[in-house]
Amino acid sequence: MVKYMVFDFDGTLANSIELFIAGYNDLAAKEGYREMKIEDIDLLKKMTIPERCRHLNFPMRSIPLAAPKLYRYLRKSEKGLPFYPGIKDMLDQLNQQGIKMAIISSNATDIIARSLKAHQIDYIEDILCSKHIFTKDKLMKKLMNKHRLKPSDVLYVGDEERDISASKRAGIKVVWVAWGYDDETIALKANPDYIARQPSDVLATVENI
Repeated sequence: MVKYMVFDFDGTLANSIELFIAGYNDLAAKEGYREMKIEDIDLLKKMTIPERCRHLNFPMRSIPLAAPKLYRYLRKSEKGLPFYPGIKDMLDQLNQQGIKMAIISSNATDIIARSLKAHQIDYIEDILCSKHIFTKDKLMKKLMNKHRLKPSDVLYVGDEERDISASKRAGIKVVWVAWGYDDETIALKANPDYIARQPSDVLATVENI
């Protein structure tokens, strides 16, 4: 039985890709990286993160340093970040079922909190963030320790290969969502436990576990 749901934010709950592209391009113009275009998205979705960095002439070591600069750009959206269709209803239904929820993300806590408030969501218990994008498993373990949860109590929902890999390192079952940043040619290589093509599939997965 699922007692606790943990969600990635960008690409899973929030449709923030256009704002991220605009923020990245603002940074790229200053730092000399290759700019990103909307028409590049399908190609980039089929790449791993190291491949994307090479394509954009963006050093992976710069990711933690670039994150605060991107956050400053995202904070210009006073209404928070938009959610994908069906996300608000999915979260509301999970809350009504008594399932506790948290968010683990490489975005910033205040940006996520503002976005949740804009969508009238006040029942997310924890928001754990880190600009180090490959350390989500550590945050998952921290959350489980805080609430004295076993891995079998928790289900993670994310859109990227790194979400799947982190969940497996933490011993947590994971749902990969098809509407996010990673193409399935990349994500499915990491062997997610479940696949959701639309938010209602997440609800069906919870019911069937």
